Amino acid sequence: MKKLFIGSLPPTASEDAVRELFTPFGKIHSFKLAKDLFSGECKGFGFLEMEGHEARAAIAGLNGKSFEGNFIKVNFEIDKSKRGGRRR
Repeated sequence: MKKLFIGSLPPTASEDAVRELFTPFGKIHSFKLAKDLFSGECKGFGFLEMEGHEARAAIAGLNGKSFEGNFIKVNFEIDKSKRGGRRR
């Protein structure tokens, strides 16, 4: 199972529309769209889980594709523990 980061989503993006975009590439095991607490609009990103080969196909097919006027970014999620940051 691979977790994907979906970025540069427009504020008008809905969970159903994003699911529909990824469904041709395989089964979606989990999906979370980040939404503003007060307005309920999309914050511009979300996370999705798919099988490895399906996730790679989704990245190849959707990264840089136009979606509701924005060019979306689709890539594997970066493990927080392996990101750069302050050293102690």
